[in-house]
Amino acid sequence: MIAYIDGKLVHKDPAFVIIDVHGVGYQLKISLNTYAALKDSSERCRLHTYLHIKEDAHTLYGFFDTDEKKLFLHLISVSGIGPGTALLALSSMPAVELQQAIATENLRVVQSIKGIGAKTAQRMILELRDKVRKEAISQFPDMPDLVSVSAHNTSRSEALSALVALGIAKPAAEKTLDTIIKRDGADLSVEDLIKKALKQ
Repeated sequence: MIAYIDGKLVHKDPAFVIIDVHGVGYQLKISLNTYAALKDSSERCRLHTYLHIKEDAHTLYGFFDTDEKKLFLHLISVSGIGPGTALLALSSMPAVELQQAIATENLRVVQSIKGIGAKTAQRMILELRDKVRKEAISQFPDMPDLVSVSAHNTSRSEALSALVALGIAKPAAEKTLDTIIKRDGADLSVEDLIKKALKQ
């Protein structure tokens, strides 16, 4: 396993970089976040790496920091998410935002990533939420309690399901629930959310 590559950045592209290490050029696929964090070509740089081995190719993936690499490894552990999709997810938003979306079970944000459908998004949240919450709490002890945020999200999704079952169009129900939560706070029970939504 190659843990990192340290050398001279000879080529920088939004999708990949080439790093020269003692005359050998290593091509690494990168996310847009890593691209933005890297300085211009000819600078010395170090990228944390993951080597993906297939029958027809050995592909190196590079990450500016270990947190992004860790999240990438979490993502590819989910069935249906390959390295390409994981890199696309990390390019879609900062790693912290993606972690937050998973930890708070924000299906809409996760599903907005190109190449991730509803089922894969649900699987991602189900399989990674506890890991991500644990890491977020250890990394950011001052962060608001993700469990309570998650409880609010669960109440919202349960209320949304009930309203759709009652014949209310999903977009209208989502808009109404978001308005109620913004106005009355996130501590409302499922029943209260439904009652208030039906009165609007």
